Amino acid sequence: MSSYNRRTILMLPLAMAACGFQPVYAPGGSGSALYGKVTVSAPDTVESYLLVQNLEQQLGRSASSGGDYGLKVQVTTVTRGAAITTTNETNRYTIDGTAKYALRSTETGQIVASGEVSDFVSYSAAGSTVSTLADERAAKERLMVILSDQIVTRLYALQGQSA
Repeated sequence: MSSYNRRTILMLPLAMAACGFQPVYAPGGSGSALYGKVTVSAPDTVESYLLVQNLEQQLGRSASSGGDYGLKVQVTTVTRGAAITTTNETNRYTIDGTAKYALRSTETGQIVASGEVSDFVSYSAAGSTVSTLADERAAKERLMVILSDQIVTRLYALQGQSA
């Protein structure tokens, strides 16, 4: 027997509307408030390049050179051995990543939002040198996607609260 109840499903949209829920990408939502209006700081490392690339994909590139907001990001990564064999060979690595961000209004110069996000990924080093380097590159790309997703989610949440 299933505990499926049609009345619960039918009441869900009403409950979400009553608590102030508004979709991010709906017309007038917090996603459209930032899209195409944020200029992301120039990257200076491979990791920051990947992070900026993902941020620009999600936030859109600013149409004007200045944009309404400037987003300064600083990313740091630390690679550590995660699995070491009894013969002292590392066959798995973990990359810890942290991104500090500050969203500043270009008009007033005030910081609108700031914070820090962090996460980790791991990759295998058990194969050949070429496959290990490819796995490391892919892990860094995944990590920058994760960090950019967290930054954008926080920015959209803050824009939704101020609206």
